[in-house]
Amino acid sequence: QQLLDDWHLPSPSIYPIENFQCTNILPQLLFSSKRAHSVSHHSYRKPTIHDSVLPQFVYTGPREDATFFHGNTQTQQSQFHQGVVYQLTRNKVTEKQLMDTLFDISPSIMPLITDDSSDLLTSGNGDLTFESKGEWKQFFLTALPQLKQQGWQAVFDDDFRYHFVSVEQWYGGVEQTTNDWLGLELGIQIDGEQINLLPLLVKAIEQSPEFFSIRRLNLFDASDTLPLTLDDGRIIELEVSRLKALLGVLVELFDQPKWDTGGKLKLPAAQQARIGELQLAMGTSNTTDLTWHGDLEILENATRFSELQHAGPIELPTTFNATLRDYQTIGVSWLQSLREQGVSGILADDMGLGKTIQTLAHLSIEKSQGRLLHPVLIIAPTSLLHNWRAEAKKFTPDLRVMVLHGTNRFKNLGHLKDIDIVITTYALALRDIEFWTNKTLSAIVLDEAQNIKNSRAKVAKAIKQIEAPIKLCLTGTPLENHLGELWSLFDFLMPGFLETESLFKRLYRNPIEKDNDQDRGEALFNRIAPFMMRRNKNEVLTELPPKTEIVVHIPLAEEQQDLYETIRLSSNQKLQQAIADNGLARNHIMILDALLKLRQICCDPRLTKFEDAQQVESAKLKHLIGMVSELNAEGRRILIFSQFTSMLKLIAQTLTTLQFSYVTLTGATRDREKVINQFQQGEADIFLISLKAGGVGLNLTAADTVIHYDPWWNPAAEQQATDRAYRIGQDKPVFVYKLLIENSVEEQIFQLQQKKLALMNSVFDAAEQQSDNFSLGSEELMALLE
Repeated sequence: QQLLDDWHLPSPSIYPIENFQCTNILPQLLFSSKRAHSVSHHSYRKPTIHDSVLPQFVYTGPREDATFFHGNTQTQQSQFHQGVVYQLTRNKVTEKQLMDTLFDISPSIMPLITDDSSDLLTSGNGDLTFESKGEWKQFFLTALPQLKQQGWQAVFDDDFRYHFVSVEQWYGGVEQTTNDWLGLELGIQIDGEQINLLPLLVKAIEQSPEFFSIRRLNLFDASDTLPLTLDDGRIIELEVSRLKALLGVLVELFDQPKWDTGGKLKLPAAQQARIGELQLAMGTSNTTDLTWHGDLEILENATRFSELQHAGPIELPTTFNATLRDYQTIGVSWLQSLREQGVSGILADDMGLGKTIQTLAHLSIEKSQGRLLHPVLIIAPTSLLHNWRAEAKKFTPDLRVMVLHGTNRFKNLGHLKDIDIVITTYALALRDIEFWTNKTLSAIVLDEAQNIKNSRAKVAKAIKQIEAPIKLCLTGTPLENHLGELWSLFDFLMPGFLETESLFKRLYRNPIEKDNDQDRGEALFNRIAPFMMRRNKNEVLTELPPKTEIVVHIPLAEEQQDLYETIRLSSNQKLQQAIADNGLARNHIMILDALLKLRQICCDPRLTKFEDAQQVESAKLKHLIGMVSELNAEGRRILIFSQFTSMLKLIAQTLTTLQFSYVTLTGATRDREKVINQFQQGEADIFLISLKAGGVGLNLTAADTVIHYDPWWNPAAEQQATDRAYRIGQDKPVFVYKLLIENSVEEQIFQLQQKKLALMNSVFDAAEQQSDNFSLGSEELMALLE
């Protein structure tokens, strides 16, 4: 009172005091992770993190809520409100009942025992904890939902480490944001909130790319889960099976994904089929439903794309004059399905399975159904023009066919509306490109479509300018050299479907070809699978006789061996000097020229034109003549292939001297049909064929023996050549011989191409992927000279 008087202050008022009975008690769980250091004079230990939950009870007071912590001895709290002091008293009985409920639901939760001698914790004795991360996870995913039903709330400090939440549902959303782009969202729903996972996955991949690789995910069981932390600190558990499916389809997430302003992944509009692939892949998980929303037309199209391989039965018109095999009927049904969905594709059946007749059957159906309102343009190699014209006349006489060939090709063309099919060549299509780019077509068909495998070639660039609603590629070797060729085919069929060429190289070609990434290979195969039908001959032609392949290793005689080594050492020395002067890359052609000389010496030294080589005997030619003599005596009919027409002339000279009956087919042959008929009708027992002139478009089932005199860089070409004899109509066992000079560049090429074959086989199941010399790097080529 003296103090009040000294300071001239008024005496304090006496306010009434009342007890406040709170009937609304809100139980809460406060989660936190506390970091503490233990320090001694002799050592320093790393920080210790204690994760705990502190139960607290919130009482509704007259002025504000009052909070009492579990384990705190405080029993009352005073609040001044409107001139009255209210006393809030804890309801220990109710709090005990709530704590009993907590321990009943989660009996493994324990009080945190602390050491009073340390400064680890200062929050009191009310903390509860679990001993392991797994127990925290179990609490959040099972106990906490039950506690929430009992009225408990959860409150989290920003630093808490184990905030697990349950995924209620997966969802996908897609919309066309512009004419050129789709916006894709894929995520989860938690407590009614939708969370787009794609940006979060990209962030996680950037931080731990190896952790999220498909190869590592394959180490987990399909039922396993992996944690992913959301931006707000919550942790979800993703099913490994669904995560693998998602990352296997959206490989863009590993590169440089594009996002729209709404955080959706941008995909080219040409990739609508990707949505179907994603639907199919993500639907493999049985634990969580996946719902889709967005543009209904895109979603419906995507579903249909994923069902292309499941086309229905067909009915051939009575005007079609052939009986199809079962697999051919399936192929025609698939072509019809492509037309129904308005998409393009590759009929990639093995050589000799009848891609031509399947295409003609498809066009015959289109004609009979009144859908062939405009002509179909078929572009084929020159050697196949006669084959297309003959088979169209034989099997589909109702189709009006015009072969556009020769210098006066447009003279008899007439009006396109009066023609169903126009057949021309690749060379002429390039020359006539201005004519075709202005025409309305029902479809474009490329036979031996590998002719546009080089995306930078003039013929490929020209043909890709021709427009049609449906485009078809026919090829038994959809991949001859490298994956860039597959990209070129799809760039013709559906521009943008496989991204730009540079992005395709980063996402697929480099990982598959350089790193042997089988997961990326599988992802590419799954992506193109709906748009490519490929059947292997051994799978569908069970009636074909057996085929036996034999690799014959031939030693060189001393004189030819000395010549080979002289040229090899001399070439190697010159190349080493040239590489030292100009670098490896600038001498690629020089390397190939050196390898060519060595290959010519293996075939016959006379091919090199070196004066000293003209009298050197060829071990391979000598071996060949011995084989031919024995085989001919057994009544065998023989095809001999070589890439060197000059070698065929040398073989022919020897056969003439020994009085064997033979015919020859090269690019210089004027009347192809004449020499083919001579062999098929038995007028000649041996057929000498250059690989490029006779590798495709021939039916030589009269032969039962195939000899590849020299190995070609591209085993696909050899396989095509073999299939001139091993095809529909062959009723005799076929023997295939590959002649290789021992310890030479030929054996090394053969081994290298087998490795390339294995690499490419990772893209297509049962496919026969091959490699060409120009797909080999200069370092690989130099290694062949060692």
